[in-house]
Amino acid sequence: MRKPAAWRRAGPPRGGGGLRRRGAVVLLLALAYAAGMLMFLLAGRLSGGGSGVEVASSSSPLQRGRRRHADAQPPPPPGSVYRSHLVFERLWPAMRDDATLAASASSLASSASWRRSMLMTSQYQNSGEPWMPCVNSRLTRSELPPSNGYLMIEANGGLNQQRLSICDAVAVASLLNATLVIPTFHLNSVWRDSSKFGDIFDEDHFIGTLREHVRVVKKLPEDVLLRFNHNISSIPNMRTKAYSSPKHYVQKVLPKLLELGVVRIAPFSNRLAQSVPSNIQALRCLVNYHALRFSESIRTLADDLVDRMMKKGSLTGGKYVSVHLRFEEDMVAFSCCTYDGGLKERTEMDNARERSWRGKFRRHGRVINPEANRRDGKCPLTPLEVGMMLRGMGFDNTTSLYVASGKIYNSEKYMAPLRQIFPLLATKDSLALPEELAQFKGHSSRLAALDYTVCVQSEVFVTTQGGNFPHFLMGHRRYLFGGNAKTIKPDKRKLVLSFDDPNIRWDRFKQNMQEILQHSDVRSIAFRKPNDSIYTFPMPDCMCQQDGQR
Repeated sequence: MRKPAAWRRAGPPRGGGGLRRRGAVVLLLALAYAAGMLMFLLAGRLSGGGSGVEVASSSSPLQRGRRRHADAQPPPPPGSVYRSHLVFERLWPAMRDDATLAASASSLASSASWRRSMLMTSQYQNSGEPWMPCVNSRLTRSELPPSNGYLMIEANGGLNQQRLSICDAVAVASLLNATLVIPTFHLNSVWRDSSKFGDIFDEDHFIGTLREHVRVVKKLPEDVLLRFNHNISSIPNMRTKAYSSPKHYVQKVLPKLLELGVVRIAPFSNRLAQSVPSNIQALRCLVNYHALRFSESIRTLADDLVDRMMKKGSLTGGKYVSVHLRFEEDMVAFSCCTYDGGLKERTEMDNARERSWRGKFRRHGRVINPEANRRDGKCPLTPLEVGMMLRGMGFDNTTSLYVASGKIYNSEKYMAPLRQIFPLLATKDSLALPEELAQFKGHSSRLAALDYTVCVQSEVFVTTQGGNFPHFLMGHRRYLFGGNAKTIKPDKRKLVLSFDDPNIRWDRFKQNMQEILQHSDVRSIAFRKPNDSIYTFPMPDCMCQQDGQR
């Protein structure tokens, strides 16, 4: 029997339709809430973000501005970034115009006079009596007492690091009254030069020049070698700390020398103090400036290169400017500075650091900050920067420029603008014939000796990075030219400020460079202070005024 229709209508709906409708409403409300929250979270991020999409935000303009200010990176301090190529693009037309003006008939005479003044060392001459070498007058001559034994040392590094080690070895041999064995050279991963002493220096001249002061022999006698089974490494190595005093050698090394008749010190680099008795300082100078003469093969070609440079400098009476350019791959890598080579440059520098220094730059806690390095003046100048600096200082495009360097990193790119600025640019590779250089290829110290000789004889020497080469060269030029040889040693902390300003004008750039030149000139004649190197400052230890005699 069926139920009445009224009863059926009062009961629950068939199939749960009411529940479905209520569930749908709840779901829609949940979705709307979620969408609203998402819009709220994204509003500030997308609004005005450059994506082409703007979403309304409930935050105020002040709040949005604060967020953008917090997210923005402040610009690096001036001088932090390499922008020299951009500065050059802006200034090159003005440089060209300057050169055209200087070459015009109306200004030819004044330009020639000006060029001469830029290349004259006379502006460095000091008032008073001139300084002259007087090493021999400061060295006592007497018959050498019997030798206490043999001293062997191992020199490391490049040409002038070896030079320093040799000079100090002679000084230590004198302190110990020892017979010095011609030093050996350590073959390292950076210099990779297998040259022996006699390949770089004149051995017989070295021995003969020192014969009244220190005994020198080319090798250990056979009877001494026999005592150590002809094994040099069996000879005790008297390791010494850097800049050890004469007292240390007399108290610690001499007893062992007297006991065994021979001692070895390896490595031997910066192993003698800067300040020593005056007769030892004079002996150092005798070695550096007189005994260490380059081998005949180096002297012959080096003298030819000097003659060829003087001929190139015909517009300035045979005078030329030399630049020591440190932009080889190993120097750029070691500096940890960045230039304009992007990812390719970073990869090559990482590989170079790992190849030569094996993990040194990846040690825990090591922080590399290229921007700080550049601001602090620690980055090697590029060839372009050297050219811009010299042009701003007043050296025009008729200046004969000699560039002393190893293999320049990415040379095709970086050397091109320097040649553009100074067309009369030369290097040992451009001055010498391939067959003349053949015997020196693969021997960095011998090639450096060629550069050293040409730079010594230049009218102006420009140093762009620290190191033994410029320090020894500045000292040698002071010694040869009465302390007045012109050297430009720019303050790179000031230089980078001009190189980091793509909007700088040529007249302002020139003013900045000439101020840097003036500051460099102020230092002209310099006397050695207690902790300075005598190889950089030979006055007054090895030079006297006017009446000084060699």
